[in-house]
Amino acid sequence: MKQTLLSILIAAAVAAIAPIAAHAQQATPAARQNTPSQIVLSNSTRILTTLENRREEFTKDRVALRQFMTSEFNQMFDRDYSGRLVLGRHGRGASEADVKLFSDALAENLMQRYGASLLDFNTQLKVRVKSESALPGGRGVRVSSEFLRAGGEPIPVDYLMRQVGGQWKVFDVMVEGVSYVQTFRTQFDTPLSQKSIAQVAAELKAGSMQADAAN
Repeated sequence: MKQTLLSILIAAAVAAIAPIAAHAQQATPAARQNTPSQIVLSNSTRILTTLENRREEFTKDRVALRQFMTSEFNQMFDRDYSGRLVLGRHGRGASEADVKLFSDALAENLMQRYGASLLDFNTQLKVRVKSESALPGGRGVRVSSEFLRAGGEPIPVDYLMRQVGGQWKVFDVMVEGVSYVQTFRTQFDTPLSQKSIAQVAAELKAGSMQADAAN
């Protein structure tokens, strides 16, 4: 369950923050307008509403789906910072150009690999925002939430966010403690030990290497 949900949420993170619920079950005091908590709720509502309203179109036209995801992603996801975190030790001393090359290739690969799973996502789930807390070292905030599903235990989903140019953007998504950043840092550690960042990015872009959220 964790790996399947993480795969879908990885696609959702690429689309924006995450497809959590069209309606929040409960908004905490932290979820006031323009706070990270409210951004999580309002953007997920907009994204799921759009997916539902355009489901038939997106099912027939995956290019349109990818364009929608890319637009949302560019607004809400801190692609380059997240990419640098995924690179980890391999990104030390790397140029901004190489980091961007890798970050863009990773995002595009994920959109192609998992984008269609958004259309199969259970939109009947609800979300409860539990808390909003500061990350250590002033790195941003953690918005902690739960997926609420009929007949099942709540699924914890956390969003790590930081301010970029005066806007809150997501740089990591954690499902049941499994991190987007850590998942791909582990996956790409060996390839990046054997090849340059540019080579790995080229293989991701060409599709000869796949980002696998189930790792």
